[in-house]
Amino acid sequence: MKQVFFSAGLFISLLSGAQIGGDNTFEFINLPFSARAAALGGFTLATKDDDLNLVIQNPAALNASMHNNLSLSYVNYFKSVNYGYTAYARKFGRAGTFAAGLQYIDYGKFIEADETGEITGRFFAAEYDLHFTYAYQIDSNFSVGANLKTIYSVLESYSAFGNALDISAMYHKAKKNFTAVIAIKNLGRQWKAYTKGNIEPLPFEIQAGISKKPKHAPFRLSLILTHLEKWDLTYVDPSNPAPTVDPITNEPVPEKKFKKFADKLARHIHLSGELLLTKYFNLRLAYNYQRRQDMMTETKPGGSGFSFGFGFKVSKFQISYGHGSYHLAGGTNHFTITTNFSEFAKKKNTETGDPPAPSGEPPVPSSEPPAPEQPK
Repeated sequence: MKQVFFSAGLFISLLSGAQIGGDNTFEFINLPFSARAAALGGFTLATKDDDLNLVIQNPAALNASMHNNLSLSYVNYFKSVNYGYTAYARKFGRAGTFAAGLQYIDYGKFIEADETGEITGRFFAAEYDLHFTYAYQIDSNFSVGANLKTIYSVLESYSAFGNALDISAMYHKAKKNFTAVIAIKNLGRQWKAYTKGNIEPLPFEIQAGISKKPKHAPFRLSLILTHLEKWDLTYVDPSNPAPTVDPITNEPVPEKKFKKFADKLARHIHLSGELLLTKYFNLRLAYNYQRRQDMMTETKPGGSGFSFGFGFKVSKFQISYGHGSYHLAGGTNHFTITTNFSEFAKKKNTETGDPPAPSGEPPVPSSEPPAPEQPK
């Protein structure tokens, strides 16, 4: 009989936002796939600008300024685990702006052995999420959007697939630099289970968030609330439960109700900030309390729960880096590069003297005949 150990897969499930690992399937879709999200503690829910990477967490953020944008992200995760994300957006006239993206995670190659330890072969494990996004601008302040996801997972000879839907609504007041969002994530079902008859739930979640950039201040602050559908996110290690009796006096340890309440509340709250130094460079910093409580060691908590990063523009490319601190065992490094193909077209039009192409439309061909070749 085969003995297959998916320790890496279990580890990834636990690290997916440092939340209730093991309760759901397809937990990889909750990982921070862009460098900006990683730097902001895993969440970019309440941000609105022309960054295509915002759409994966908040489909209502999709807008016409993302037309012809392409984004690529890569993460060299823990051990031999790698994951990445690619997305493209395009505006189709009055129909609006659409986007498509692909998330993947590669757990690496594994050795397969029987019950005696004899190696019988090798296998791999990977998961994929192909999603399509559409957003509708109701008026100058309100927009709604949806992500339709098709998820496929293969772990050795076991495979599963399902569909999920994200729905979000966003209020953005440009003059006040204020944004508020609510999102319902991962509504759906696993259609094919890894083992017959064992359909598992998807990581359903309700999130909300706000962000504010004070007038004339070079920074933006964000507050994100996660898992509004579930109050208690704490985890008690059965092998190391909290003491109920004082070992010296043998008296019962009094329950600290307010401390427990504050701990449960803080696990839903995530704070982050962006220092907008110039239009070409900014710094990012965040604190994820839940991740810190779940992943730190009591003797050496270190930087668990903190994350940071930066973004800058070089020529026609936006480059971002994000670092997330999980545990003393190490952190993660995220890289994202984004470009807008329309900028290349504008440069070509400028060189040829043609007028720039309108947003969402093909370039206008020149009506002038080619200049005659000059004699040498």
